[in-house]
Amino acid sequence: MSSRLFVLAGPTAVGKGTVAAAMREQHPEVFLSVSATTRSPRPGEVDGVHYHFVDDATFDAMVAEGQLLEWAVVHGVHRYGTPRGPVDEALAANRPAMLEIDLQGARQVRKTMPEAVFVFLKPPSWDELVRRLVGRGTEGEEERERRLATARLELAAEEEFDVSIENVEVNAAVQELVALMVDSTHEL
Repeated sequence: MSSRLFVLAGPTAVGKGTVAAAMREQHPEVFLSVSATTRSPRPGEVDGVHYHFVDDATFDAMVAEGQLLEWAVVHGVHRYGTPRGPVDEALAANRPAMLEIDLQGARQVRKTMPEAVFVFLKPPSWDELVRRLVGRGTEGEEERERRLATARLELAAEEEFDVSIENVEVNAAVQELVALMVDSTHEL
């Protein structure tokens, strides 16, 4: 596999976290960045595995000290960011690395690391995206509506990416990602 950086982004509820978790399980040789966030853990999420859950003061310090490759306020509420050090270390060790981030973060990474491969994860349909978001049961009605409004804007950004993968089934999406990583030595 290539030791390039791969940036996986897409709309809310498309399954980025699920695809990343399956990648982590099936391909431990791929370094998967663990983002920092100021939001509270969802049921089943583990600090340091799914996210680094930090308070606002800690996040502020990470930003001020240049410790984040990218960061953004997501859905107008919580901040998310990618710690820079572990990504740099993985690439220096010739490991393929993957970020699972939102559109704002992907745009920031494109400015600082344009050599990365930018992958857009898209839903099979709008109705399926809505079903997935509602099915999670982790957001109230107001939050759901905010996320769906954001998702419409995020879907419109697909053309900014090097390649798109339709997330119909998680393992198939992972295999498409792996094939891309194996074959990423050619120009996209």
